Amino acid sequence: MGNEFRIGPIKRIPSISLSAFYGSHKAALKLELLNSPIGLSRPLYEPAINRPGLAIAGFYNYFANKRLQVIGMAENSYLESLHQEKQLGSFRSLLEHDIPGIVFSGNYTPSPEILLLANEAGVCIFRTSLMTMKFVNMATIILENEFADRVSQHGCLIDVRGTGVLLRGSSGVGKSETALGLVERGAALVADDIVHLRNVGGELIGAAPQASRGYMEVRGLGIVNICQLFGMKSIRESKRLDFIVTLVHADKQEELSRTGLDQKRVEILGVPVPMVELPVAPGRDTARLVEVAIMQYLLKSMGVDMADEFNRNLLSTMKG
Repeated sequence: MGNEFRIGPIKRIPSISLSAFYGSHKAALKLELLNSPIGLSRPLYEPAINRPGLAIAGFYNYFANKRLQVIGMAENSYLESLHQEKQLGSFRSLLEHDIPGIVFSGNYTPSPEILLLANEAGVCIFRTSLMTMKFVNMATIILENEFADRVSQHGCLIDVRGTGVLLRGSSGVGKSETALGLVERGAALVADDIVHLRNVGGELIGAAPQASRGYMEVRGLGIVNICQLFGMKSIRESKRLDFIVTLVHADKQEELSRTGLDQKRVEILGVPVPMVELPVAPGRDTARLVEVAIMQYLLKSMGVDMADEFNRNLLSTMKG
């Protein structure tokens, strides 16, 4: 493909600050800071949560100290079973392992002595009203999103009947006009011109840059506010990328497949995405062709391949 299809450089996130994590997600995770904020500058290096039960008991082999630590009911019960001196010693040892921060789940409030130790070590202590497993699950999903590899791609991302479709092609081929036609038919716009893609757990999640969300540039019309024209149902904040449609100028249509037997794929961030190429010419209803291509893709995903079925029928007729 030409330069217009080239995917931008991969951006990897080596760490995020505890301050950014807390500031962005404290409401969703019901987090409350209980001690000095001096430890908020500490980084999180891994998109996962650790429960330090074995560490509190004194076993530090394979301790995941780069993760946010969550102390739940089991850990609290063990700590409360210890004499205060041993309890504080166990907690002091945990703080000495350069951890990013500690969250007490189930609305548990640690003792003033523990908070004092954390202040001396420069480690933030949080409390959440969520139960341990719910907090761990929610925080893990959030961290996977924050740490996900990401790239940018020129094109339009549309949600068509629940399918995330990336329209791409050379400049002036009609991507935005096709996307506008799909929105008129009930689709929803996710991003126009620039699509930010993230690999979250093996799925590509697309979104628009914050400044251009809900807007589309249409040649001859300029900037169009999709939400004001078609209502809230016509936009999406993000969408999984399932299918790619590459729009090609009509003078290159001889190079395109006529049977559809060969399924092309485009690899983005290590994820292969099915792709079809459609020719664009004056008078063609490109939006309708994209809808048919999506329905064909959905049938294939359910095990129905129309091109293969036609080929088998043709071969059977020839043998007869």
